[in-house]
Amino acid sequence: MGKLRFLFALWMAKLSVPALKITRHNGTDFPGTLALKLCPDFLKYVGRPKTIIAVTGTNGKTTVSNLLADTLEKAGHRVLINRAGSNVASGIATALLKGCDLAGRVKDYDMAVLEVDERSSVRVYPYITPDYIAVTNLFRDSIMRNAHADFIAGIISRSVPAASKLVLNADDLISCGLAPENSRVYFGIDRLPSDTVECVNHINDVRICPKCAGKLRYEYRRYHHIGRAVCQDCGFHSPDSDYLATNVDIPGGTMTIREGGKEYPYTLICDSVFNVYNMVTVIAVLRQLGYAHDEIARVLSQSAITESRHNVEQAGNVTLVREMAKDKNALACSRVFQYIASRPGKKEVMLLMNSLTDVPHWSENVCWFYDTDFEYLADESIVRVVCTGLRCEDYKLRCLMAGVPEDRLACAKDEHDAAAMMAYEPGDELYVLYGTDTLELAYQVYDQMKDIARSRAAEQEVQA
Repeated sequence: MGKLRFLFALWMAKLSVPALKITRHNGTDFPGTLALKLCPDFLKYVGRPKTIIAVTGTNGKTTVSNLLADTLEKAGHRVLINRAGSNVASGIATALLKGCDLAGRVKDYDMAVLEVDERSSVRVYPYITPDYIAVTNLFRDSIMRNAHADFIAGIISRSVPAASKLVLNADDLISCGLAPENSRVYFGIDRLPSDTVECVNHINDVRICPKCAGKLRYEYRRYHHIGRAVCQDCGFHSPDSDYLATNVDIPGGTMTIREGGKEYPYTLICDSVFNVYNMVTVIAVLRQLGYAHDEIARVLSQSAITESRHNVEQAGNVTLVREMAKDKNALACSRVFQYIASRPGKKEVMLLMNSLTDVPHWSENVCWFYDTDFEYLADESIVRVVCTGLRCEDYKLRCLMAGVPEDRLACAKDEHDAAAMMAYEPGDELYVLYGTDTLELAYQVYDQMKDIARSRAAEQEVQA
């Protein structure tokens, strides 16, 4: 009976795909939603490739998943992936649907890279046993959903299949202890010149030893609880990395990976520390799959961060940058703010993280603003901050409290009015920061900015 229900669900879901293409909704996870509604254990029966890699964690999982899939495809594999970032059970079901025939058997694909939402672990792993599960990190996330990192760690630990090998972040004292009985390897980044000992961020979720509650001493701290620590009471310490990024030269765009006492050179594909972590995660997984360092380095040097996450473009006399900064995620926004402040030259920033899908039923809770390190935006190199959307005044208040001078601030309740409020000073970098809900809107505003930047450049050329 279960198999018959599965086949009926499969056929109905397959039939929905042409209709979605006609109505231009083919990027949705509706087929998987329909399949799971008709057959709740659909994932138990649907065919899947021989090798499965799952990627989960608070931040970076979409970037890591896409980089992994791109690299494996360049190596000659046929890879199934929920590339759009639909990482709940319905999105994974939709991806697997694509790869199977009308009998539910996998066709053509020999690998799957599945991005899995942390809380969806309980709905996915009972049916799918990944060969490898890479966990990028675990942080405090949306206050409405994933606000307690230890709570999320518990969900993942209880759900992870015993047969899955874990690829974990040695620099994260929360995620490095997941599912302790599982086989594992660790990745990390060696001490950087910018590292400190004391936490300078609002969020600091690992203050005491997770084993004995004794006092932790950080040998170095990168940001928040990321770094290398040891307990002064019981001796518990951060695990050693099997794949350690060393000699990280962000301005020079290079690093090496230390494995087994040997160093292997790599070219960086982005100039932010959080994307160095993403890159090292990918390298660790590929090494577990048996790829040689020189082959990984060659393919990664031809890769780029997913455009929906990071994109840079010259327009007129300014540089335009689209950067994902997840709304309601204080830590993701803090990382992006620090990255912008660390960049050379003058910068202008537009805050477009406006949680549009939550607007009809939002609880008016903006407490995540006060977990976010807006203080980075007070840096003298950031000459303009444009706050947008229904929460623009809340953004402005938080910026003022963080020390951003009022004459650098502007508010646009209608996001489409914000483009005209940027200064477009020649040589400036203009950042549009947006969340997962505002991607389409961000593209629209970004296009407006390109037009204005080119128009201003033309005017300046005439005046010259």
